[in-house]
Amino acid sequence: MDKKVVLITGAAGGIGSATAKVFSDNGWHVIGVDRREFEKGEIPGVDHFIKADIAEIESSKAIFEEVQSEEGRLDALINNAAVQVAKPLVETTPEEWDMVMASNLRSVYLGVRHSYEMLKASEGSIINVSSVHAIATSANIAAYAASKGALSALTRALAIELTDDNIRVNAVLPGAVDTPMLRAGLMRGHLEGNDEYELVKALGAKHVIGRVGQPHEIARAILFLADGEWSSFMTGQSIVVDGGATIRLSTE
Repeated sequence: MDKKVVLITGAAGGIGSATAKVFSDNGWHVIGVDRREFEKGEIPGVDHFIKADIAEIESSKAIFEEVQSEEGRLDALINNAAVQVAKPLVETTPEEWDMVMASNLRSVYLGVRHSYEMLKASEGSIINVSSVHAIATSANIAAYAASKGALSALTRALAIELTDDNIRVNAVLPGAVDTPMLRAGLMRGHLEGNDEYELVKALGAKHVIGRVGQPHEIARAILFLADGEWSSFMTGQSIVVDGGATIRLSTE
């Protein structure tokens, strides 16, 4: 295959589907992975869709065996899939905690483990989609914040471990982005009101830029980190893309 090949997990979600389109528009061959079933062409930009649970050992292994068989190469792995439990920690069940850690963290470990040989051969890159909750968080989202903080630490550790193989590892930390996950979490108590449109608007007003982000804005940052020419001197970095949300003192 002449095109560079990227695999995006959580490809059907807001950021995942936007990332698929941005990579496709820039000439990449896109493999999309999601737990939900989709027909070819349902997710714009995805050339090869794989239905799988990336947190399961055998499923993860099978994904990359299929990629090796059908594409024969992998140039970038985008670990984007995530779940969120919006409730107080003391009300979060052990099963919910384990689900968040499996989806958001264990899946990345498995994906890196099973894609390693292909990424080594291509001198490719890994981009982990973390979150601003890794560095500044709010109430009733502790499991998600813990998983994203761990993912940022894992990014640094992997960058050190994989540098001799010329594999770069970086992370993108999105802030509030207008996705189904954001809207589902609007009622967790950090904002006043119950009208979804007004809640999104109020959340946007808290940003220096004055609005929430759009999925394609995160996708472009991911593409920048995946491209071996644009970001060739970057590894182990966590790039915050949050409209300035985390730069302002909470006391202002």
